[in-house]
Amino acid sequence: MKTIIAEKPSVAREIARIVGATKREEGYFSGNGYAVTWAYGHLVQLTMPEGYGIHGFAREHLPILPDTFTLQPRHTKTEKGCKPEPSVVTQIRIVGKLFEESEQIVVATDAGREGELIFRYLYSYLDCRTPFVRLWISSLTDKAIREGLRHLEEGNRYDRLYHAAKARSEADWLVGINATQAMTIAAGRGTYSLGRVQTPTLAMVCARYWEHKRFTPEAFWQVHLSTDGTGEQPVKFSSVEKWKEKSPAEHIYNKVKAQSSLLVTKVECKEKVEETPLLYDLTTLQKEANAKHGLTAEKTLEIAQKLYEKKLITYPRTGSRYIPEDVFAEIPKLLAFLGGYPEWIGKVPHRDRLTRRSVDGNKVTDHHALLVTGEKPLFLSKEDNTVYQMIAGRMVEAFSDKCVKELTTVTALSGEAEFAAKGCVIRQAGWRAVLGEESEEQVLPHWKIGDTLAVCGVSLTEGKTKPKPLHTEATLLSAMENPCQREQNQTCLDMPSAAGFGGTQTAGKDVENEEVRQAMKECGIGTPATRAAIIETLFARGYVQRCKKSLVPTEKGLALYSVVKGMRIADAALTGEWERELARIERGEKEDFAFHEDIERYTTEITAELLSCDIIFGHKPSGCTCPKCGKGQMQFYGKVVRCDNPECGLPVFRQKANRDLKDEEVKELLTTGKTSLLKGFKSKQGKSFDAIIAFDADFNTVFVFPEVKNKGKYSPKRK
Repeated sequence: MKTIIAEKPSVAREIARIVGATKREEGYFSGNGYAVTWAYGHLVQLTMPEGYGIHGFAREHLPILPDTFTLQPRHTKTEKGCKPEPSVVTQIRIVGKLFEESEQIVVATDAGREGELIFRYLYSYLDCRTPFVRLWISSLTDKAIREGLRHLEEGNRYDRLYHAAKARSEADWLVGINATQAMTIAAGRGTYSLGRVQTPTLAMVCARYWEHKRFTPEAFWQVHLSTDGTGEQPVKFSSVEKWKEKSPAEHIYNKVKAQSSLLVTKVECKEKVEETPLLYDLTTLQKEANAKHGLTAEKTLEIAQKLYEKKLITYPRTGSRYIPEDVFAEIPKLLAFLGGYPEWIGKVPHRDRLTRRSVDGNKVTDHHALLVTGEKPLFLSKEDNTVYQMIAGRMVEAFSDKCVKELTTVTALSGEAEFAAKGCVIRQAGWRAVLGEESEEQVLPHWKIGDTLAVCGVSLTEGKTKPKPLHTEATLLSAMENPCQREQNQTCLDMPSAAGFGGTQTAGKDVENEEVRQAMKECGIGTPATRAAIIETLFARGYVQRCKKSLVPTEKGLALYSVVKGMRIADAALTGEWERELARIERGEKEDFAFHEDIERYTTEITAELLSCDIIFGHKPSGCTCPKCGKGQMQFYGKVVRCDNPECGLPVFRQKANRDLKDEEVKELLTTGKTSLLKGFKSKQGKSFDAIIAFDADFNTVFVFPEVKNKGKYSPKRK
């Protein structure tokens, strides 16, 4: 008998149907010489500190560096602590029995780093010796599964992939366990979760928040005018210079108004070719789904996984935007399939004129870019159909013609100032026409140098410089993908540090150049498959919240950031370097034990660094009894006042609307339930306001605004 193990029951069901294993058993399908079973994601995980005899959080235990990592069934939190999940234990027993009775195991977990680890950890935990081979496929269509089963690969071919996955898993354990315990011990109260990836990601969100909040807008003035064009629409010109003072702008405005004409001094025409966009990888799909449709990264991944399991798209957890030649051979048939649907009629390029920009086998990683499979998309929900149509539309765009534009800039002189107007003519819409994204820029008449144009309208406008916007999930994904960028033409190579990795504090920046973006992928934070979960972890920990599309750090998140922002635990570029090292292990260019030694050194250093934070977290008694539990005493810490009763731990954060509460103001709040009227608060729009801070029924702090004459009672607002 052969046993096939898939990552999920739904995938196992499809494979079982193909191989003829049609009899349903407890935890597997059987028939035709096969048993087809499944995992539920990670059935087995690294043992927690209790498994090494370390209980509770204690300074003397740190750093925790196991000589050898052991494995245990997946645990879940209960009121009595972490316990093995009963369904997991049952499935492990079933899988172990099947493995023992088999002559061969076929590994059909997801074809990637995490899928490989799911099987290898289970195989190791069971101390199994049955030989195994690998099913490596990029879609779940019947054709792909049958083709994969005919070309099974030796299991040891993926040893390096496993070593990289194991190194990543152990690094996350070492950093997460030690950093969380060290910070929690230093704080003295509460639990502060830190992680190899989550903390640098939080730092990105907080750094952008403070940059945005502390930005000081600067006023500028600009003169605009209009002149007759061709047809009914006038042509708009704007002054080349923007003045920081109003008086010189007013001077030009009056001169132009008096002169009422423009002299054309320069006409520049140039052709601009816009290459077709590359196909989607998971991160790009998540970014655009968030920016265009408001879908979270996690929701987009969930939908893509569902479409994959319905055989409608290829493997979604891909980091590549390219396809190899053999897959390109199938593209004409797939495009013809799409061309039969109303959305794409007349938009699919001819099979003899397909653009090959997304075709490069050397740039394909574990899996090629996202494609539809040619299966009919029936009975999809609105959101599922949105993601499917995004992938389909990008396929049509990627193989269409280039977009060719003619850009014209006309410079003219009036009233001692230069003015410019820009126009655009689409010579070949190409891929831009697929989704109707043609330019809406104005079309300029055929003016030439020396022409005099009559001015038919003049205006003077005041503008203000704007800060970088707060991160959205789309921009945060970009930052996570490129955390070590220093300049657009540089990657994060050869940056020395004490722990063996690079160490720059530069946060991720958006990269417009696709080739540069591809080159930097190896040093991104996390992987395409894990970034959505990392962002969701920040929400679950109470560090970040959504405000419409923006990601806004909470007081707890800002308090943690204020402590760790200068430390290596928050260094995004350093974390990105780890991903590059893991990729080197996967390629056989670095030994996993060397990486492990580097991580242990780093863990020792950051643990000591975080434990020293007890100076920052040092506390003093407030002299006030906790208003919530009535038992504990409230203690003053740097950024927070907290109850010392472990069963309560009521926190009161000092900072409210860009203002820190003074000791006496906090004491008034604790003893009377509210403060007197306080001045100096600032709204998100930068406007000052006065308010009372009070407790609500759940002892959350809220703003209470003074009664306005003839407006009724106080109006509380939760903060």
